[in-house]
Amino acid sequence: QVHLAESGGRLVQAGDSLRPSCAAFGRTFSIYSMGWFRQAPGMELEFVAVISWSGGSTYYAESMKDRFTIYRDNAKNMMYLQMNSLKPEDTAAYSCAASTFAGSSRYEYEHWGRGTQVTVSS
Repeated sequence: QVHLAESGGRLVQAGDSLRPSCAAFGRTFSIYSMGWFRQAPGMELEFVAVISWSGGSTYYAESMKDRFTIYRDNAKNMMYLQMNSLKPEDTAAYSCAASTFAGSSRYEYEHWGRGTQVTVSS
């Protein structure tokens, strides 16, 4: 079992960078693949990125792979999403999730945080 809590979301301007964090509470963090998803108002939940349990493998949504970087620190039970060159269309609630798989489907994820709001002004 693992509990997740995101932080670091805030209002920024277009072109800025931001690094939301995901803290994991529980002894089994390092066995999970971890993902980021986002949901804009009125939109479906969207896959952003996933990282393997070791951090050695990552996969991104095509539209974000050139601007976002996912990484983790298992010693600190933390995961991060470095977001650069932010655009207004990146505005969404960003949630982290844990999975024993390593996919891009929300249905593969067993544990979820509540999300942190990122708002990008033009």
